[in-house]
Amino acid sequence: MYEDFRAFIEQHRDTQYALHQQYLNPAFVKMLKTIGFDKNYVRGEGCYLWDPQGNRYLDLLTGWGVFMLGRNHPKVRGVLHQMLDANSPNLVRMDCSILSGLVAKTLVSHLPEGLSRVFFTNSGTESVETALKFARCTTAREKIIYCQDAFHGLTTGALAVNGAAFFRERFGALLPGTQPIPFNDLPALEKALAGHDVAAFIVEPIQGKTCRVVHDGYLAEAQRLCRQAGALLIIDEVQSGFGRTGRWFCFQHWPDVEPDVVCVAKGLSGGFVPVGAVITRPRIMDSVFDSMERCVVHSNTFGQNDLAMAAALASLQVIEEDRLVENAHELGQYAMSRLAEIGRTCPFVTEVRGQGLMFGIDFARPTNSLKLRLAWDALHQLNFGVFGQMIVVPLLNQHRILTQVAGYHTEVIKFLPPLIVTREDLDWFLRAMESVLADAQRVPGAAWNTVMDLAKNVMRAGA
Repeated sequence: MYEDFRAFIEQHRDTQYALHQQYLNPAFVKMLKTIGFDKNYVRGEGCYLWDPQGNRYLDLLTGWGVFMLGRNHPKVRGVLHQMLDANSPNLVRMDCSILSGLVAKTLVSHLPEGLSRVFFTNSGTESVETALKFARCTTAREKIIYCQDAFHGLTTGALAVNGAAFFRERFGALLPGTQPIPFNDLPALEKALAGHDVAAFIVEPIQGKTCRVVHDGYLAEAQRLCRQAGALLIIDEVQSGFGRTGRWFCFQHWPDVEPDVVCVAKGLSGGFVPVGAVITRPRIMDSVFDSMERCVVHSNTFGQNDLAMAAALASLQVIEEDRLVENAHELGQYAMSRLAEIGRTCPFVTEVRGQGLMFGIDFARPTNSLKLRLAWDALHQLNFGVFGQMIVVPLLNQHRILTQVAGYHTEVIKFLPPLIVTREDLDWFLRAMESVLADAQRVPGAAWNTVMDLAKNVMRAGA
């Protein structure tokens, strides 16, 4: 057995990319090396990562939103150490865990009164899969409505309600009975519901791949239309929940919205142990588990495990005690307003949008500069999705800020600061953005030379 496990890991530290190349995903390794993201980070704490040379990086990617509390939060770590030392009777199965009961009680305390039952999962995509199954069971209908550009996960059912064709390509037939509609389009929703054959409408209040936010009044009217048609309203808060947008849940920015199902994950884990949940109404849960014979008709192996529940309970307590929802509201407004001011100086920027500490900057072909238009067109002839790297690569290599584009084939760069972020951290980011956006307007210039070379390398690599 490993007598000194940390020493064992250190002995193999420089082999990580070779190991991934041989045993995991060579294409991912190639991508990291092509764009210069192979930094080999050796430590993570709070809002920061460190490389082997001791350089500190500001993490605005946060594992796609998992590290809402920053990395290795001491309070959550302390609770997990206690659990490991407790020799708890974990996953007995033929019994009920006190921990999952306490987490469920805490979760529902932050939601409308009618949302009072919880099913625990291991991830966001599993939460979505569960919600789709529950909706079909409750309504005895098959059809699911979702939005274009949506992202709800990559397992088969969740992939069937993914708004990007890129992710569905080459995976064959998925879940039947799904239909996309334009985001923020109430007439399209009403038309899709008109046949009274829809089980549920699933929607992100702020889209993870576009950072578009639902219009004021949209969710309330969607709720009315769903209830009128006998369909359930599923709100996907996997990335936007737990204070990320300046409310406990993003849908709470709009009064009188009471969805039938809420899907959560990511930040609930504190970044330690995978955990997700589906919070729903008693009638929905009771329609699935409607007898002793069917009391485990939907289940999972590791749901409600003690470490996941302890991490969730500690994370919820940190969010409450440290007033992180309020911090996200205040600093999110500050960051977005300053970024919008900076963006107005760059012809490539079309919009800064989002909510709280979930926001993005969108780029498009400029209209008021022939030189910049020609540069844009030349780059996009080589590779559609490379322009964003002209922003994120210098953010990383020159300013030590980690982020990335919001998705494949998009010009949106998304920022997900930890909820513990400070104004000083955001000023670091804003100064860097001001510098990078200024460099992007210098044609010819180092930034354009770099991204053109990158596009050519991508083409040669067959990406």
